[in-house]
Amino acid sequence: MTGPEPGSIGELGEFGLIDKVTEGLPAHSHVIVGPGDDAAVVAVPHGSVVICTDVLVEGRHFRRDWSTPIDIGRRAAAASLADIVAMGARPTAVVVAFAGPADLPAAWAVACTAGLRAELDDLDVALVGGDVTSADSVMITVTAIGDLQGRAPVLRSGAQSGDRIAIAGRHGWAAAGLALLSRGFRSPKKLVDAHRFPMPPYAAGPLAAQSGATAMIDISDGLIADARHIARASDVLLLIDSALIEVPDELASAASAYNMDPREWMLTGGDDHALLATFAKKAKIPSMFTVIGEVQAKGAAGPGVIVDGHFVSGAGGHEHFRG
Repeated sequence: MTGPEPGSIGELGEFGLIDKVTEGLPAHSHVIVGPGDDAAVVAVPHGSVVICTDVLVEGRHFRRDWSTPIDIGRRAAAASLADIVAMGARPTAVVVAFAGPADLPAAWAVACTAGLRAELDDLDVALVGGDVTSADSVMITVTAIGDLQGRAPVLRSGAQSGDRIAIAGRHGWAAAGLALLSRGFRSPKKLVDAHRFPMPPYAAGPLAAQSGATAMIDISDGLIADARHIARASDVLLLIDSALIEVPDELASAASAYNMDPREWMLTGGDDHALLATFAKKAKIPSMFTVIGEVQAKGAAGPGVIVDGHFVSGAGGHEHFRG
Protein backbone atom coordinates (compact mmCIF):
# COMPACT_ATOMS: atom_id res chain seq x y z
CA MET A 1 0.00 0.00 0.00
CA THR A 2 1.48 3.32 -1.04
CA GLY A 3 1.25 6.50 1.00
CA PRO A 4 0.07 9.95 -0.08
CA GLU A 5 1.94 11.57 -2.95
CA PRO A 6 4.72 13.95 -1.87
CA GLY A 7 3.53 17.53 -1.82
CA SER A 8 -0.15 16.57 -1.94
CA ILE A 9 -2.90 17.62 0.46
CA GLY A 10 -3.05 13.94 1.50
CA GLU A 11 0.55 14.13 2.69
CA LEU A 12 -0.04 17.48 4.36
CA GLY A 13 -3.14 16.20 6.17
CA GLU A 14 -6.31 18.00 7.26
CA PHE A 15 -4.78 20.05 10.04
CA GLY A 16 -1.60 20.75 8.13
CA LEU A 17 -3.67 22.12 5.27
CA ILE A 18 -5.71 24.27 7.67
CA ASP A 19 -2.50 25.64 9.17
CA LYS A 20 -1.20 26.46 5.70
CA VAL A 21 -4.29 28.29 4.45
CA THR A 22 -4.81 30.27 7.67
CA GLU A 23 -1.16 31.22 8.13
CA GLY A 24 -0.64 34.97 8.50
CA LEU A 25 -4.28 36.02 8.40
CA PRO A 26 -4.54 39.77 9.12
CA ALA A 27 -6.36 41.10 12.18
CA HIS A 28 -9.75 42.79 11.72
CA SER A 29 -11.41 45.01 14.30
CA HIS A 30 -14.82 43.35 13.84
CA VAL A 31 -13.46 39.81 14.41
CA ILE A 32 -13.67 38.86 18.08
CA VAL A 33 -12.63 35.21 17.66
CA GLY A 34 -10.98 34.05 14.46
CA PRO A 35 -9.83 30.63 13.23
CA GLY A 36 -8.80 28.11 15.89
CA ASP A 37 -11.99 27.50 17.89
CA ASP A 38 -15.12 25.53 17.05
CA ALA A 39 -16.65 28.66 15.55
CA ALA A 40 -15.73 32.26 14.88
CA VAL A 41 -17.24 35.28 16.61
CA VAL A 42 -17.83 38.42 14.55
CA ALA A 43 -19.21 41.70 15.85
CA VAL A 44 -22.56 42.87 14.49
CA PRO A 45 -22.63 46.63 15.18
CA HIS A 46 -26.18 47.23 13.97
CA GLY A 47 -27.86 44.04 15.19
CA SER A 48 -28.58 42.49 11.77
CA VAL A 49 -26.58 39.92 9.81
CA VAL A 50 -26.71 39.48 6.03
CA ILE A 51 -25.59 35.94 5.19
CA CYS A 52 -25.29 33.91 1.99
CA THR A 53 -23.42 30.91 0.61
CA ASP A 54 -22.21 29.75 -2.80
CA VAL A 55 -20.75 26.43 -3.96
CA LEU A 56 -18.26 26.07 -6.82
CA VAL A 57 -17.78 22.57 -8.21
CA GLU A 58 -14.93 21.51 -10.48
CA GLY A 59 -16.15 20.65 -13.96
CA ARG A 60 -19.36 22.59 -13.41
CA HIS A 61 -18.18 26.08 -12.49
CA PHE A 62 -14.47 25.91 -13.35
CA ARG A 63 -11.82 23.74 -14.97
CA ARG A 64 -8.33 23.49 -13.59
CA ASP A 65 -6.88 23.38 -17.11
CA TRP A 66 -8.56 26.70 -17.95
CA SER A 67 -8.03 28.63 -14.73
CA THR A 68 -5.20 29.06 -12.25
CA PRO A 69 -5.86 28.21 -8.59
CA ILE A 70 -5.60 31.94 -7.79
CA ASP A 71 -8.32 32.68 -10.39
CA ILE A 72 -10.57 30.01 -8.90
CA GLY A 73 -10.08 31.31 -5.37
CA ARG A 74 -10.97 34.84 -6.42
CA ARG A 75 -14.02 33.60 -8.27
CA ALA A 76 -15.23 31.60 -5.28
CA ALA A 77 -14.99 34.65 -3.04
CA ALA A 78 -16.60 36.98 -5.57
CA ALA A 79 -19.71 34.82 -5.99
CA SER A 80 -20.67 35.24 -2.33
CA LEU A 81 -19.40 38.79 -1.83
CA ALA A 82 -21.53 39.96 -4.77
CA ASP A 83 -24.65 38.54 -3.11
CA ILE A 84 -23.90 40.51 0.05
CA VAL A 85 -23.51 43.83 -1.76
CA ALA A 86 -26.66 43.09 -3.78
CA MET A 87 -28.54 43.42 -0.49
CA GLY A 88 -26.98 46.85 -0.02
CA ALA A 89 -24.63 45.57 2.68
CA ARG A 90 -20.88 45.72 3.23
CA PRO A 91 -19.18 42.29 3.39
CA THR A 92 -17.31 41.75 6.65
CA ALA A 93 -16.30 38.09 6.96
CA VAL A 94 -16.37 34.67 5.28
CA VAL A 95 -15.98 31.03 6.21
CA VAL A 96 -14.76 28.59 3.57
CA ALA A 97 -15.29 24.86 3.10
CA PHE A 98 -12.77 23.18 0.80
CA ALA A 99 -12.90 19.63 -0.54
CA GLY A 100 -10.48 17.92 -2.91
CA PRO A 101 -8.82 14.62 -3.83
CA ALA A 102 -5.96 13.45 -1.61
CA ASP A 103 -3.48 13.62 -4.50
CA LEU A 104 -4.25 17.30 -5.21
CA PRO A 105 -0.98 19.23 -4.87
CA ALA A 106 -0.91 21.14 -1.59
CA ALA A 107 0.61 24.08 -3.49
CA TRP A 108 -2.58 24.24 -5.59
CA ALA A 109 -4.81 24.44 -2.52
CA VAL A 110 -2.59 27.09 -0.93
CA ALA A 111 -2.59 29.16 -4.14
CA CYS A 112 -6.38 28.88 -4.38
CA THR A 113 -6.66 30.22 -0.85
CA ALA A 114 -4.23 33.01 -1.73
CA GLY A 115 -6.55 34.05 -4.56
CA LEU A 116 -9.54 33.99 -2.24
CA ARG A 117 -7.70 36.03 0.36
CA ALA A 118 -6.63 38.57 -2.27
CA GLU A 119 -10.30 39.15 -3.18
CA LEU A 120 -11.15 39.51 0.51
CA ASP A 121 -8.25 41.84 1.24
CA ASP A 122 -9.38 44.23 -1.50
CA LEU A 123 -12.59 44.77 0.52
CA ASP A 124 -11.14 44.42 4.04
CA VAL A 125 -13.13 41.21 4.57
CA ALA A 126 -11.92 38.69 7.15
CA LEU A 127 -11.49 34.94 6.60
CA VAL A 128 -12.61 33.63 9.98
CA GLY A 129 -12.79 29.85 9.56
CA GLY A 130 -14.14 26.92 7.60
CA ASP A 131 -13.59 23.22 7.02
CA VAL A 132 -11.63 20.86 4.76
CA THR A 133 -12.44 17.34 3.65
CA SER A 134 -11.69 14.85 0.89
CA ALA A 135 -13.69 14.49 -2.32
CA ASP A 136 -13.26 13.11 -5.82
CA SER A 137 -13.05 16.62 -7.27
CA VAL A 138 -12.42 20.13 -5.99
CA MET A 139 -15.37 21.88 -4.36
CA ILE A 140 -15.28 25.27 -2.65
CA THR A 141 -18.09 26.70 -0.55
CA VAL A 142 -17.86 30.30 0.62
CA THR A 143 -20.31 31.59 3.21
CA ALA A 144 -20.21 35.36 3.59
CA ILE A 145 -21.72 37.72 6.13
CA GLY A 146 -22.28 41.44 5.82
CA ASP A 147 -23.25 44.58 7.69
CA LEU A 148 -26.18 46.73 6.56
CA GLN A 149 -24.66 49.69 8.43
CA GLY A 150 -28.03 50.68 9.83
CA ARG A 151 -29.90 50.55 6.50
CA ALA A 152 -32.81 48.32 5.56
CA PRO A 153 -31.87 45.51 3.13
CA VAL A 154 -32.63 46.06 -0.55
CA LEU A 155 -34.86 43.14 -1.54
CA ARG A 156 -35.99 41.76 -4.87
CA SER A 157 -39.59 42.51 -3.97
CA GLY A 158 -39.53 46.33 -3.86
CA ALA A 159 -39.75 47.31 -7.53
CA GLN A 160 -42.77 49.45 -8.41
CA SER A 161 -44.41 50.62 -11.61
CA GLY A 162 -42.64 53.73 -12.87
CA ASP A 163 -39.24 52.80 -11.42
CA ARG A 164 -36.21 52.93 -13.68
CA ILE A 165 -34.10 49.81 -14.24
CA ALA A 166 -30.33 50.24 -14.10
CA ILE A 167 -27.27 48.02 -14.25
CA ALA A 168 -23.74 48.37 -12.88
CA GLY A 169 -20.70 46.35 -13.87
CA ARG A 170 -19.70 44.18 -16.81
CA HIS A 171 -22.19 41.69 -18.21
CA GLY A 172 -21.71 39.29 -21.09
CA TRP A 173 -17.94 39.20 -20.66
CA ALA A 174 -17.79 35.88 -18.80
CA ALA A 175 -20.16 34.27 -21.31
CA ALA A 176 -17.97 35.45 -24.17
CA GLY A 177 -14.89 34.12 -22.38
CA LEU A 178 -16.55 30.75 -21.88
CA ALA A 179 -17.48 30.61 -25.57
CA LEU A 180 -13.86 31.28 -26.52
CA LEU A 181 -12.42 28.72 -24.10
CA SER A 182 -14.94 26.11 -25.23
CA ARG A 183 -13.68 26.54 -28.79
CA GLY A 184 -10.06 26.12 -27.75
CA PHE A 185 -9.08 29.80 -27.80
CA ARG A 186 -7.14 31.60 -25.07
CA SER A 187 -7.63 35.14 -26.33
CA PRO A 188 -8.71 37.92 -26.28
CA LYS A 189 -7.27 37.76 -22.78
CA LYS A 190 -9.74 40.27 -21.28
CA LEU A 191 -12.69 38.08 -22.22
CA VAL A 192 -11.07 34.79 -21.24
CA ASP A 193 -10.02 36.28 -17.90
CA ALA A 194 -13.60 37.45 -17.34
CA HIS A 195 -14.68 33.80 -17.27
CA ARG A 196 -11.77 32.82 -15.04
CA PHE A 197 -12.53 35.44 -12.40
CA PRO A 198 -15.22 38.17 -12.32
CA MET A 199 -14.86 41.82 -11.38
CA PRO A 200 -18.09 42.63 -9.52
CA PRO A 201 -18.91 46.31 -8.92
CA TYR A 202 -18.77 45.87 -5.13
CA ALA A 203 -19.09 49.55 -4.30
CA ALA A 204 -22.27 49.87 -6.38
CA GLY A 205 -24.42 47.83 -3.98
CA PRO A 206 -24.14 50.02 -0.87
CA LEU A 207 -24.23 53.13 -3.10
CA ALA A 208 -27.50 51.97 -4.64
CA ALA A 209 -28.94 51.35 -1.17
CA GLN A 210 -27.90 54.81 -0.03
CA SER A 211 -29.54 56.27 -3.16
CA GLY A 212 -32.87 54.62 -2.44
CA ALA A 213 -32.79 51.55 -4.71
CA THR A 214 -36.18 49.85 -4.49
CA ALA A 215 -34.96 46.39 -5.56
CA MET A 216 -31.62 44.82 -6.44
CA ILE A 217 -30.07 41.52 -7.50
CA ASP A 218 -26.66 40.06 -8.32
CA ILE A 219 -26.60 38.92 -11.97
CA SER A 220 -25.12 35.43 -11.72
CA ASP A 221 -27.36 33.55 -14.17
CA GLY A 222 -27.99 36.20 -16.83
CA LEU A 223 -29.62 39.62 -17.08
CA ILE A 224 -33.01 38.34 -18.27
CA ALA A 225 -33.08 35.38 -15.87
CA ASP A 226 -32.23 37.50 -12.84
CA ALA A 227 -34.46 40.39 -13.91
CA ARG A 228 -37.28 37.84 -13.89
CA HIS A 229 -36.57 37.14 -10.21
CA ILE A 230 -37.19 40.82 -9.43
CA ALA A 231 -40.29 40.87 -11.64
CA ARG A 232 -41.84 37.87 -9.93
CA ALA A 233 -40.90 38.92 -6.41
CA SER A 234 -42.29 42.42 -7.04
CA ASP A 235 -45.25 41.23 -9.16
CA VAL A 236 -44.40 43.63 -12.00
CA LEU A 237 -43.03 43.74 -15.53
CA LEU A 238 -39.45 44.78 -16.22
CA LEU A 239 -39.19 46.43 -19.64
CA ILE A 240 -35.63 46.35 -20.98
CA ASP A 241 -34.54 48.35 -24.03
CA SER A 242 -31.49 46.62 -25.53
CA ALA A 243 -30.63 49.80 -27.46
CA LEU A 244 -29.72 51.35 -24.10
CA ILE A 245 -27.14 48.62 -23.45
CA GLU A 246 -23.78 49.84 -24.72
CA VAL A 247 -21.74 47.07 -26.34
CA PRO A 248 -18.01 47.16 -25.49
CA ASP A 249 -15.63 46.85 -28.44
CA GLU A 250 -14.18 43.63 -27.03
CA LEU A 251 -17.58 41.92 -27.08
CA ALA A 252 -18.49 43.32 -30.48
CA SER A 253 -15.26 42.01 -32.04
CA ALA A 254 -15.60 38.54 -30.51
CA ALA A 255 -19.26 38.26 -31.51
CA SER A 256 -18.54 39.25 -35.10
CA ALA A 257 -16.19 36.27 -35.38
CA TYR A 258 -19.15 34.00 -34.59
CA ASN A 259 -21.65 36.00 -36.67
CA MET A 260 -23.81 36.70 -33.63
CA ASP A 261 -25.25 39.66 -31.76
CA PRO A 262 -23.08 40.46 -28.71
CA ARG A 263 -26.21 41.48 -26.83
CA GLU A 264 -27.11 37.80 -26.67
CA TRP A 265 -24.17 37.35 -24.28
CA MET A 266 -25.10 40.54 -22.45
CA LEU A 267 -28.75 39.57 -21.98
CA THR A 268 -28.34 35.87 -21.15
CA GLY A 269 -24.76 35.36 -19.97
CA GLY A 270 -24.02 34.96 -16.26
CA ASP A 271 -21.02 34.82 -13.91
CA ASP A 272 -19.97 38.48 -14.24
CA HIS A 273 -21.86 39.37 -11.05
CA ALA A 274 -23.06 42.74 -12.28
CA LEU A 275 -25.79 44.40 -10.21
CA LEU A 276 -29.30 45.06 -11.49
CA ALA A 277 -31.36 47.57 -9.51
CA THR A 278 -34.55 49.57 -9.74
CA PHE A 279 -34.89 53.19 -8.64
CA ALA A 280 -37.85 55.51 -8.17
CA LYS A 281 -38.21 58.11 -10.94
CA LYS A 282 -37.02 60.96 -8.73
CA ALA A 283 -34.07 59.06 -7.23
CA LYS A 284 -30.55 60.16 -8.08
CA ILE A 285 -29.03 57.05 -9.63
CA PRO A 286 -25.29 56.58 -8.88
CA SER A 287 -23.01 57.15 -11.87
CA MET A 288 -21.83 53.52 -11.70
CA PHE A 289 -25.27 52.51 -13.02
CA THR A 290 -26.67 52.76 -16.55
CA VAL A 291 -30.43 52.99 -17.08
CA ILE A 292 -31.67 50.24 -19.41
CA GLY A 293 -35.44 50.31 -18.98
CA GLU A 294 -38.38 50.83 -16.68
CA VAL A 295 -40.80 48.95 -14.45
CA GLN A 296 -44.43 48.62 -15.47
CA ALA A 297 -47.51 47.10 -13.88
CA LYS A 298 -48.00 43.47 -14.89
CA GLY A 299 -50.35 42.65 -17.72
CA ALA A 300 -52.46 39.63 -18.63
CA ALA A 301 -49.36 37.48 -19.02
CA GLY A 302 -48.40 38.18 -15.41
CA PRO A 303 -45.05 39.35 -14.03
CA GLY A 304 -41.98 38.87 -16.18
CA VAL A 305 -39.44 40.50 -18.48
CA ILE A 306 -40.08 42.26 -21.78
CA VAL A 307 -37.10 42.94 -24.05
CA ASP A 308 -37.62 45.32 -26.97
CA GLY A 309 -41.38 44.84 -26.77
CA HIS A 310 -41.31 41.04 -26.61
CA PHE A 311 -42.31 39.07 -23.50
CA VAL A 312 -39.51 36.58 -22.77
CA SER A 313 -40.96 33.15 -22.04
CA GLY A 314 -37.70 31.16 -22.21
CA ALA A 315 -35.14 30.80 -19.42
CA GLY A 316 -33.13 33.82 -20.56
CA GLY A 317 -30.01 32.54 -18.83
CA HIS A 318 -28.54 29.67 -16.86
CA GLU A 319 -30.78 27.47 -14.73
CA HIS A 320 -29.27 24.80 -12.48
CA PHE A 321 -30.29 21.18 -13.11
CA ARG A 322 -31.26 21.99 -16.71
CA GLY A 323 -27.87 21.66 -18.34
